[in-house]
Amino acid sequence: MSTVTAVSDSGPDQSSPEQGVRVSRASAWWVLIAGIVGLIASATLLVEKIEMLKDPKFVPSCSINPVVACGSVINTPQASIFGPPNPLIGVSAFCVVITIGVLAVAKVPLPRWFWTGLMIGSALAVVFVHWLKFETLYEIGALCPYCMVVWAVTIPLFVVSASIALKPLAGNPVARFLYNWRWPIVVLWFVSVILEILVRFWDYWSTLI
Repeated sequence: MSTVTAVSDSGPDQSSPEQGVRVSRASAWWVLIAGIVGLIASATLLVEKIEMLKDPKFVPSCSINPVVACGSVINTPQASIFGPPNPLIGVSAFCVVITIGVLAVAKVPLPRWFWTGLMIGSALAVVFVHWLKFETLYEIGALCPYCMVVWAVTIPLFVVSASIALKPLAGNPVARFLYNWRWPIVVLWFVSVILEILVRFWDYWSTLI
């Protein structure tokens, strides 16, 4: 008779050679929510891009002022660095993330290599996001709110997927330290980005005070 290993929703991620990796409910929902939010932001940006191609005079909904202006970002070379518009890549990638999230929430045990693939993909996305952040702040000189939503979900997605994929390294002191401090590090990242934006566009923000 086969038995099913119970997994605590608040406990650590668990796995077995026969069943694959079973993750906690919190981790599963993190992945699913990140995928949904990222998909909505990417799809909205893609629609705005299509509307701008149809009508050069179209003003995107996220173009609010000289600094917060999607239109200034969408038409730059950086917005299609790999050929297709970046939002199209985002839509495709986040559809995969949502699929993984749905399976995880449904407690379907996926192989560890599956989670390793998600970790690698999200790590590449983190690198890409940081490049886009630099280009947005210091080359383009404008902020795209939908792009920043994608930035905001990519970092936690990488943290959660890495926590699952690298669970076998829990005995390593460095890995354990990074795991225990992963969320404070994420918070520091958000704070640093906010401060960077404030400093970069302070000349404009100061006129609003």
